Amino acid sequence: MREGAVLPARRRWPRSTSEVEAGLRKSGRPRRRVAGKHGVVYHPRMKSLATIVTPPHPCSYLPGRVATMRYEFLADLSAAEYEPLMLANWRRFGYSIFRPQCDACDMCRSLRVDAARFAPSQSQKRAWKANAGEVTVSVGQPSVSDEKLELYDRYHAFQSDHVGWRDRDPKSRDDYVETFVAHPYPTQEWVYRVGGKLVGVGYVDDLPGGPSAIYFYYDPDDRDRSLGTFNVLSVIRYAQAKERPFVYLGYFVDGCRSLAYKANFRPNQVFTPAGWVDHRA
Repeated sequence: MREGAVLPARRRWPRSTSEVEAGLRKSGRPRRRVAGKHGVVYHPRMKSLATIVTPPHPCSYLPGRVATMRYEFLADLSAAEYEPLMLANWRRFGYSIFRPQCDACDMCRSLRVDAARFAPSQSQKRAWKANAGEVTVSVGQPSVSDEKLELYDRYHAFQSDHVGWRDRDPKSRDDYVETFVAHPYPTQEWVYRVGGKLVGVGYVDDLPGGPSAIYFYYDPDDRDRSLGTFNVLSVIRYAQAKERPFVYLGYFVDGCRSLAYKANFRPNQVFTPAGWVDHRA
């Protein structure tokens, strides 16, 4: 999911697990186990504390279309529980999982790269060569800092001006922690620097079936480096070293300019109502 996609207003999100549980007790509503349209049922231990289904709104990916998103706010979630959900087209930010729930469209399809058979294109080889000797990559635990907040805001402002993302207020430390730092299980933070300067940050779930890229942002002043491509290539190399079969890149929407780059990492597959199928860009 790209940052420009529509999220529920923050005031509608529960502030804490205890607040949600208190609200459910007061309302008399039971905690819900949700079955997706592809037959995905939540693990009995996993608590879905709140369900939010957005009203129909203009689609963030395709002009002229109407979208609806479903969010589940969870009290707990393990990597083993999340992986089958991800394989059925759910995605995750922090303690919330989400998926499109559009009546007339199923174009939001998760895309995964076959890591073992991946063959970089000429442009991808150039991106790797341009960055491999100059960009340092460190993988550690997620954290928040003024440096990251400033870079994140500049990245989003650039995307709003050049790609048409929605304008937004600067991201607060609390919002950043909720989205990128507070996770129900260990998650990797990939930090990219050039000469000590922060130029990119990515978040990755290291799952048994392969790493799942949650989000990546970079310095727009260094966009000529193709840092987004370098990030994906780095994650693919990590998967190959760990002998993981796939790298999951989130949603791909045919016709969406912001997501088109994902199909350039080949061979790849997309999730469809019939399951995972080979994809040709």
